[in-house]
Amino acid sequence: MNLHSLPLPPPIVLTFSASDPSGGAGMQADLMTLSSLGCHPLSVATALTVQDTVGVGSILAVDADCVEDQARTLLEDMPVAVFKIGLLGSIENIAVIAEILADYPGIPLVLDPVLASGRGDELVDEEMIAGLCELLMPLTTILTPNSLEARRLLDGDTDDEPRTLVECAEILLDLGCEYVLLTGTHENTARVVNSLYGKRFGLLRSDAWDRLPGSYHGSGCTLASAIAAHLARGLSVEQAVEAAQEYTWQSLAAGFRPGMGQFIPDRFFQIRRRSGMLNA
Repeated sequence: MNLHSLPLPPPIVLTFSASDPSGGAGMQADLMTLSSLGCHPLSVATALTVQDTVGVGSILAVDADCVEDQARTLLEDMPVAVFKIGLLGSIENIAVIAEILADYPGIPLVLDPVLASGRGDELVDEEMIAGLCELLMPLTTILTPNSLEARRLLDGDTDDEPRTLVECAEILLDLGCEYVLLTGTHENTARVVNSLYGKRFGLLRSDAWDRLPGSYHGSGCTLASAIAAHLARGLSVEQAVEAAQEYTWQSLAAGFRPGMGQFIPDRFFQIRRRSGMLNA
């Protein structure tokens, strides 16, 4: 075969995330989302978890040297269009990943600050939160916290009056993020309102989505990975956020409940719909 006639490879996205054996969140959610949106996903495992659709039982962080070896080996071999970060497992992993990303300043970074499971299981400590804020946010193109995560990133466990989401966005931008997408699933509003803020422009867009029944495992991972996929395919941040929200809502609407806990988004709803396995 003539090498010049080979098709161009799909855009490549490298995700740093923990393995979720239930397939609902974490690395597995990243890989499915990126694949379904036409990207080739690379994965660096940051932690192993014991979890199901109900909650997280335990976390075993991967050694930081191993995390670095995984990432640098991949980066020396393939051109990465976008980085995506989820649960990192330890402050050592946060530090080494920050060092790696600093060597690739031209590559966009989508940071999903996973702080707790849907059940409320704590997945980070205060040292790791400080590391996210001090080491990774200055490297971040777009941060994608839900409202609980945004307040936790800034307020810790204090009993003071919680910050407004606008205040959270302003402070997070001041920490170095170029954009912040605050998702409102946990807010007491009739519809879910997601708001995108930019460092120089303030509120850029606000999108309202119908609330769906049930609770979903991996919705935040899906949204962040979808943004990464659309950035890798050449969309602007605003365009990527718009397209990723639509994809995520559709995957949640088509979600299924395979176990005794939360629903799992169907990241391949488009394929199932085309094949007649889902109603349009």
